[in-house]
Amino acid sequence: MDRFIKIRRDLHQIPELGYKENKTQQYLINYLSTLNAERFVMKKWKTGLFVKVAGTNPQQTIGYRADIDGLPITEETGYEFSSKHKGNMHACGHDFHMSIALGVLTHIVNHPIRDDVLFLFQPAEEGPGGALEMLNSEIMKAWKPDEIFALHIAPEYPVGTIATKEGLLFANTSELFINLKGKGGHAAYPHLTNDMVVAACALVSQLQSIVSRNVNPLDSAVVTIGKITGGTVQNIIAENARLEGTIRTLSEEAMNDVKGRITSILNGIEIGYQCEVEIDFGSNYYQVNNHSDKTREFMQFVNDQTDVKMIECTEAMTGEDFGYLIKDIPGFMFWLGVDSPYGLHHAKLMPNEQAIPVAINLITQYINYKQGLTPTILPS
Repeated sequence: MDRFIKIRRDLHQIPELGYKENKTQQYLINYLSTLNAERFVMKKWKTGLFVKVAGTNPQQTIGYRADIDGLPITEETGYEFSSKHKGNMHACGHDFHMSIALGVLTHIVNHPIRDDVLFLFQPAEEGPGGALEMLNSEIMKAWKPDEIFALHIAPEYPVGTIATKEGLLFANTSELFINLKGKGGHAAYPHLTNDMVVAACALVSQLQSIVSRNVNPLDSAVVTIGKITGGTVQNIIAENARLEGTIRTLSEEAMNDVKGRITSILNGIEIGYQCEVEIDFGSNYYQVNNHSDKTREFMQFVNDQTDVKMIECTEAMTGEDFGYLIKDIPGFMFWLGVDSPYGLHHAKLMPNEQAIPVAINLITQYINYKQGLTPTILPS
């Protein structure tokens, strides 16, 4: 398993943003070139890959997805193998996801099984959303799996533990970008201007009322403004302001309601502050809604056939575009415990690499189990 830890470290050094994963794609291709080429077919898709491993007598195609992009975060881990791409970091564990997928793929190439297995190395999970485009691609139409699953690292769980649940696991999400344009001027003559800093502050306060007053208390939603920019210097009234944020809900209905309410509030801001308003909901991710029968089968397998601890968790407001894949294809996602003191998207995220062999073993055993084979622990 040491080589897959090394692969993780190699990939950790070259994080790239969505649809810019050129070095990452080439690294994956280079590794795949070391395997028996007669056992699989690889097709490039944008900056990602489809890799189909042939079964000996396929009755179905099992899909497995690993996302490959990084985040625009400056790394602060102090690793000897820290990011070489300044301002970018694998702060969501996609380096783990890729190395685990390569470990499973390698085993299946070297130990043929009955069914075909399709590996998706998906770009742009962090944005603008590669899963839906990959799903709609011509390659996917030709190779569409009968079921699909994936994992995501979880810093809060210890190594040797996984967590999932039937039904809703991750929330619906939407980006939120709002531009306000008023009339700037001298700070001494505010009556001759339309101040967009004041408008932006009022808007933030009103947006925070949506969850408390417009969403059913039995449902859940979050509206967060994470960034505000406006103005130029201290003695000029701001002509422009921009707000950037995110919306997260546990139902499609709540997402539609929240967006409708935001639009209504902006209409009021436009009138009340005599300004122009532009809104962009950016990338939208569909909820990760685990299919009950597939999830139940997996959870039962983990409990009965492995020494991995299975936790039935609650849903989270995390967003994941894997939701588009299991909206169309039966499947599920689960959390992989990596025991990091720092959380996802943190500059000091340091997942425990011993989770890599745990995941490779678990996924390989599960795929073997689905072939009617006795699950066996792979050598470390």
